[in-house]
Amino acid sequence: MTTNANGAMMTDTAHKNGTTPGTVPVWDRLVRVFHWSLVAAFAVAWLSADELDALHRFAGYGIASLVAVRLVWGVIGTQPARFVRFVKGPRATLAYLGDMVRGHERRYLGHNPAGAAMIVVLLAALSGTAFTGWLSDEPARLALVPGAAWAGKDLMEDLHEVLANFLMFFVVLHLGGVIVASVRHRENLARAMITGDKRAPAPGDIA
Repeated sequence: MTTNANGAMMTDTAHKNGTTPGTVPVWDRLVRVFHWSLVAAFAVAWLSADELDALHRFAGYGIASLVAVRLVWGVIGTQPARFVRFVKGPRATLAYLGDMVRGHERRYLGHNPAGAAMIVVLLAALSGTAFTGWLSDEPARLALVPGAAWAGKDLMEDLHEVLANFLMFFVVLHLGGVIVASVRHRENLARAMITGDKRAPAPGDIA
């Protein structure tokens, strides 16, 4: 969007897509439903961990199902949702974090490299937490996984709790990153995950 003509073109496209003028659609409906459903399921799982076993178990199965859907959508979904589109290597991620520390990181229309790395970590931690919870729920299931029976139910429950605490730490870190990026780029990323729309790319932005 380097000229007025291009800006007008983007505004016309936004009107046709039902988006706000000056914005472009980024996050599809499945990504948005997944995101907020996962937020709700994780909150329920965390709050019910010590008191409400049935609800905790139900939330855990919900989380596992959501993660499975997101993994599939990360391969066959819309372009901004595909892992191959936004997941970067360690060098690019570290370079972006260095730019953040110096205060001149570039704006990404989709996930930035740090956000992409966080998504990978969160999905892995969610998978591990759900899996260890499933194993520890029924002792007979431990025999299905090599080494799990030797570890025993108590150790599996401890591992489940450690992973859950690890997950909570990264959730807080993720929220901090969202706030920083929203302030730096003058863009409400939480609202974008509700509407699906983000500000149209400007010169220097990475689409």
